[in-house]
Formats: sequence, structure tokens, C-alpha cells
Amino acid sequence: MTIPIIRPESVTPDWLSAVLAHGGCMARVRDFTAARVGTGQIGDSVRFTLDYADRDERAPATLVGKFPSPHEDSRQAGITLGNYIREVHFYNQLADSARICVPKTYFAAVDEASSEFVLMMEDLAPAEQGDQMKGVTLDQARTVLGEAAKLHASHWDDAAIDEMPWVNFTTAAPGNATPSDTVQQLWQGFRERYGSRVDAECTEIGNAFSARHESYQFGYRGPRCLTHNDYRPDNMMFASARGGYPVAVVDWQSLGLGCGAVDVSYFLGGALLRDVRRAEEEKLLAFYLGELETQGVTGYSFEQLRHDYARHSFQLFLTAFFAAMLVQQTERGDVMFFTMLRRAADQIIDWNALSLL
Repeated sequence: MTIPIIRPESVTPDWLSAVLAHGGCMARVRDFTAARVGTGQIGDSVRFTLDYADRDERAPATLVGKFPSPHEDSRQAGITLGNYIREVHFYNQLADSARICVPKTYFAAVDEASSEFVLMMEDLAPAEQGDQMKGVTLDQARTVLGEAAKLHASHWDDAAIDEMPWVNFTTAAPGNATPSDTVQQLWQGFRERYGSRVDAECTEIGNAFSARHESYQFGYRGPRCLTHNDYRPDNMMFASARGGYPVAVVDWQSLGLGCGAVDVSYFLGGALLRDVRRAEEEKLLAFYLGELETQGVTGYSFEQLRHDYARHSFQLFLTAFFAAMLVQQTERGDVMFFTMLRRAADQIIDWNALSLL
């Protein structure tokens, strides 16, 4: 049967039963409760707790569904950037080969014309969502870098990915580049909106980076692989004392083809406190490279990794002001974006990254 794409308020027991059947479970849902979960800016996530009339042993107690944001600004950003289409296609076409730990998908569909979508997934609880502001432990950081290495190695320099028009930054992708004048306008809008909250160091970096954005966007010439591009704790579910995968990565709306170090730099710059990052950064980079080699990647030196890591320290800074100006403004969102901006500025300064543009 054809399962329709619907919003959370239209979900019924019969629809959930069809979703489960699509995912390989024989079950009949009698009733359910729904509650919103997560802190996503562009997607709306809902946990469905299921009451069964009958079920087999594979039927889960809960499912998590992801839907378009109910906020107009955030939803339009998801549509304009192709985020909804990209995430559904990732789960349907690449999740199995990407090696990285992601939730099992029961049903994923998108309307290409309207970008209406639904994504019904395994509930990762009792794992717990990471927190961008709180950051991660060093053990968690190593686990996350190990998963990044799996993702990056899975399609390392794979020409077939370059033919996928829904993956960001491939040759086949329409509107592949972000216009540099758009980046400059968003940066100026960010400065105008937040005024004195943008400190002097961030202002200097933002002014210089936005003026040289084209060099950043087109200057990389090394091996390319799948990249998450929003690789941060808020998009990760970590095992708790009650169980769960060591870490599972969600929110694949920004999937791209590019330099793997972008995820490494983005994650370490944003998820570690400055003093911890400074003390542990080199060791963590060496760990990541070792994991990459374990996954079969050869010919990528530590010197090249350090250079690529420093050069891509701008991605966290860019995402902070870019996303802040596109999604629905919230108090938590502002705190998160400024945390990202400040930590990115420290990383950029530490690595003298402006000299690399």
C-alpha cells in the first residue's frame, strides 16, 4: 500500500501500523501518545508511544518521527536549502553504506515538488541527546571521531557520489555554490541584529571571512568524501547508564561531498572547551587519522590533516551566523549560535586560519 506523507497531527493508529509493516514488523497499533522531543531548528521531531492490539517481537515500544518545522521561517529555510529532500534520500540511499551508526528507518518519503516529508525512525532512547553548550567528554570525543572516520572512509574519493544531485557540493548538485554576496549580507544582518553581543574578535574574523568566502568555498583540492556538515553534540545520541549505542548520529539535512576534516574541525571546535581543545587537539587528530587508516584510507598524511583541519575551522563560525539568520529565532538558539561563534573564533585564532584563505 502507498503510505501518505502527513504531519504529526494527522497520524493515526492505522498509519503507524502501515509504517511498521513497511519497516518489517507485523503489528497492529490500537492507540498511541505523541510528545515532541529534541532541539532541532529546521525539523520537528515527535516520539510516538505505541499501544498494540497485537505485535511480533520486532515491533518497538516507541518510534520517533521527523517532520517539517511548524515555524514558517525555519520550514522555508529547510525547503530553500533542500534539507528535507537531502535527509530522506540519505536514509533511503546511503545510510546502509555510510558505515556510521544511525537510527534504523521504518519509513522515509518526501514530495520533491513541495518538500513535504516524513521520516519514521528507531527511538534511540535510553541514549541521551548531546548538548552543544555543555560539550562532551574526551571519551565521547574519541568515539565521535571514530564514527566520523567510518563515514569519511565509506565513500572516500568515490566518483559515484559526485553524480548525486541531492548531495551538497557535488558536480551534479544544482545551485552548488553559496553566493558570496549572500554570505556577506547574512553576516552584516547578523551584526546589525545582535549589535554589541558580537565582540571585537568575532567582528574582525567575520568581516575578513565574509570578504574571502569565495576563496574558502572553492579553494580545497584534496580527496573528497561524504561529510555531515553539522557534526555537533546536538545531532548525536550518546549511550546513558541505561543503555543505547555508544553514539548515533542524526540530522543528515546538510550532507555533502567535501573534505572530511570539516566535520572533525567543526566538532572539536564546538564540542570542547577552549583549554581542553588546546591540550588534546593534536592527540585527537592523530586518533582520527589512525581510525581513518583502519577503515582503509591511505595516502592522507598527518601534515595534510592538520592543514585541512585549520582551514575548515571557519565552518563552525559560518554555520553559527548563517543559520541564526535563516531559522526561527529562539532564546536557546541564540545562546547556542553565540557559543558556536565564540568557540569557532578561538579555534580560528589558535590556528592562524585567516592566513590560509
